[in-house]
Amino acid sequence: MARWCPSPNFGPRPDGASISLLVVHNISLPPGQFGGPEIEDFFCNRLDHAAHPYFETIAGMQVSAHALIRRDGSVVQFVSLLERAWHAGRSSFRGEEECNDYSIGIELEGADDIPYSPEQYRALAEITGIVMAAWPEITPDRLTGHCDIAPGRKTDPGPAFDWSYYKSELSTVLNAMELA
Repeated sequence: MARWCPSPNFGPRPDGASISLLVVHNISLPPGQFGGPEIEDFFCNRLDHAAHPYFETIAGMQVSAHALIRRDGSVVQFVSLLERAWHAGRSSFRGEEECNDYSIGIELEGADDIPYSPEQYRALAEITGIVMAAWPEITPDRLTGHCDIAPGRKTDPGPAFDWSYYKSELSTVLNAMELA
């Protein structure tokens, strides 16, 4: 179950937009540090930019994600999956521009080069299974990283993200859902 922490950084999806992509991201604030309230504060436009030198570099940015998976696997939801979260920026997937219009963005509390926890992979697989059941256009080949939709601009979820492990966890979840 996700904890609700509403972000003001969202909008309606364009008319006719079909939810058909899931994008995996990572975030840590300050970079490489975990467990604090800063990610939630950032997504809710209440980050104290004077609290850390890095925060000054992101002052004025208005971003969000549909959900954040903390290191312990707990989930914080910021935007309804039906709405357009501001997670991808300028992006393209297989020639289709503006991925925010048709994607769901899931942030992992982490950094490109720090391994993610088993609890995060499990939670991500569970969320992915629920999303895939609700939006069948999201198939395993439409699960992607931020680095793949904004190459040269973004690097997350980074080389520490184990796509094979994630897909294995997802397979377990999908098999269990079929049995239910």
